[in-house]
Amino acid sequence: MGDWLLNLRIPWMALVIFGAIYLLAAAIYLTVIRLAVDGRARAFKALSPGMLPPLGIIFGLLVGFVAVQVWNDFDHAKSAVTNEASALRAIVLLAEHLPDDQKSRVRALVNSHIEEAVQQEWPAMAEQRATLETLPQQLVQCLDVALDVKPADESQAIAQREIVDFLGKAAEARRQRIVISQSSVSSVKWSAILLMALITLIAIAMVHSDNRLTCGIALALFATGIAASVLLIATYTRPFTGDISVTPDLLQQVIATEPAIGASVQ
Repeated sequence: MGDWLLNLRIPWMALVIFGAIYLLAAAIYLTVIRLAVDGRARAFKALSPGMLPPLGIIFGLLVGFVAVQVWNDFDHAKSAVTNEASALRAIVLLAEHLPDDQKSRVRALVNSHIEEAVQQEWPAMAEQRATLETLPQQLVQCLDVALDVKPADESQAIAQREIVDFLGKAAEARRQRIVISQSSVSSVKWSAILLMALITLIAIAMVHSDNRLTCGIALALFATGIAASVLLIATYTRPFTGDISVTPDLLQQVIATEPAIGASVQ
């Protein structure tokens, strides 16, 4: 499935997909009706209508198999972003127990990490260009700051341990969202779905080739089901691409609620 299609707004994507499927159904209808003469007409009618339900079931199973993968990836992407935002917010709250210098430093680094994620990583994930080669430098620096703290009391010692723990969770959540951003429906799966749809449309046209109105209605109905299935999968196939995608809103809320948002990274 082309990037240009997946990046379209949903109404335009629906128009392209439904239009293409209906054109395919129309081409099959015209071809089969034109061929359904003399001996070929008898051959088409010899096809048993009983073969249509198994073909429809196989198509449905393929769509369901792919849909489960797509929706699982989307849910995992949302969970990864939620976990990252929660971990970063916990770090900001725990930083209140640190000395003033380290507290300001941690806040500034968390803000910088979120801004880089929103401005650089999200566009890269949408285009499937994000990789794990680049380390989250702000989180690494934040870890250094936390480890350099000399706890003056038990509360600072606990805060230090918890910040280190949540930094690990934030880094793992970031890793998960970048890995998930590489997921998509492979060309093999798309080919299987579309090939099965094509075979079923041809079978429907052949079985009803002796009645043009019935043939047209049957093809239109099944073509609508195919288009709806393809549209549903296409809108969710990349968790960070398109109208329906995982946004960085939760991460930005961590910045929005941060009193030291103007702090700069030293």
